[in-house]
Amino acid sequence: MRVFWIKQILLIILVLVLLDLRAQDEAYDDLLRRIDTIENPVYKPVVALSYGVLNFRGDVRNQYVSPVIGTPAFRVNIATFADRRQFFTVNFNFLKGRLNGSQYDFSMPEKNLNFQTDLFSFGVSLEYRFGHLVSSKFPVRPYVSLGIENIYYSAKGDLMDAAGRTYYYWTDGSIRDRGEDAPGEAGLLFRDYSYETDLRKYEQDEYGLGDYNQMSLSLPVEAGLHFKVHERVFLNLGVGVHHTFSDYLDNVAFKGTSMVGDRGNDRFIFSHFGIHFDLFSDPSTRTVELLYADVAFDPLFYGDEDGDFVLDPADRCVGTPYGVAVDTLGCPLDSDRDGVPDYIDEEPDTGEGNWVNEKGITMTEEAFYASIQNRETAMKRADVGAYLELIEGRYEIISYGEIPDRFKPLDADQDGYLSFDELLKAIDEYFDFKLDLTLEELRAVNEFFFSQ
Repeated sequence: MRVFWIKQILLIILVLVLLDLRAQDEAYDDLLRRIDTIENPVYKPVVALSYGVLNFRGDVRNQYVSPVIGTPAFRVNIATFADRRQFFTVNFNFLKGRLNGSQYDFSMPEKNLNFQTDLFSFGVSLEYRFGHLVSSKFPVRPYVSLGIENIYYSAKGDLMDAAGRTYYYWTDGSIRDRGEDAPGEAGLLFRDYSYETDLRKYEQDEYGLGDYNQMSLSLPVEAGLHFKVHERVFLNLGVGVHHTFSDYLDNVAFKGTSMVGDRGNDRFIFSHFGIHFDLFSDPSTRTVELLYADVAFDPLFYGDEDGDFVLDPADRCVGTPYGVAVDTLGCPLDSDRDGVPDYIDEEPDTGEGNWVNEKGITMTEEAFYASIQNRETAMKRADVGAYLELIEGRYEIISYGEIPDRFKPLDADQDGYLSFDELLKAIDEYFDFKLDLTLEELRAVNEFFFSQ
């Protein structure tokens, strides 16, 4: 029993230690960064994709009445806020699906009707998400919307089988190849659910509708719920009732002759599930790094005036023409090391130690002396030093000083020179605890960089 309690106590201590370590990490993170709320972020259109079912409500009635049973459809929606307080949203949408209906009446065979139509609609709607009552931070928000759209349809009917035999519905519920009162033996048929007949062009005298327009306006009224799953992603469930301005979607209307429908226009229901992506809006929060928050960075100090990708503090050749290849010091490449950059060197393979003119062409010693005597401007300090070395007979390549062994691992490209980028990398690695140097050694690296 004593061993059991000892184990329990040790387990509790371990949990407390882990919780304390986690709290310390969170506290340390709070010291390194701060999350600020952006007061006026710029909101861009939100793209939504919805999938659901269409259910027809008209003269040709389906046996099922549930709004979640029907034919598949999808909708593409682009939404943007309509007011500054973001209470109202304007939606531009495209809907594509298929409507159908099948009606059976054994007592009156002439009312056994069916139709199917491809449906397309383009519309705009105004949506209200109850922002006056529900906070935008709440994960679930109801919404209602009202809009207007233009729909396109073309009713087709399944009136005959694949062999072209017309369906005749009998009072016993069967389908035959001739009328119930017709003489002779009638063959039994079965619907193939292939909607092959354009109902508008078929037996216009019987339906009495004429060549009607297959385009109509519609008023969609929708309600549902939005579910927030991420700052830029949310889901929605919705049901929309589309009240059309047409009574001809199923090719049966109140204005018909022998086939007369109910008074009133056709409707259909779109029940759907959608996902919304806010891909382009500004973030609502901003993370501020606090590690260097008290350091005033001078943008001029980190400029790159000549655009050679070597920052000005480390650039030993400021003013290099744009596009000229440079070394890690920012100076134009000089393959033959004659002091004339390759991009203006007319003799790119000058021998080592040869004197050259401003075009990189080899000169004799006499010509060099003459150029010194005839120059109208002051001699450059580098030329004076080289001239004195020539006179004394000790020409050697001037070095900026060798990197101490302790700092040689910082010279990533091993060119014998500690560049500005390499210095910045060393500072970053020091604060990330990746560099085995003390603070005094880091200061020594900084002093060595400026003494090169």
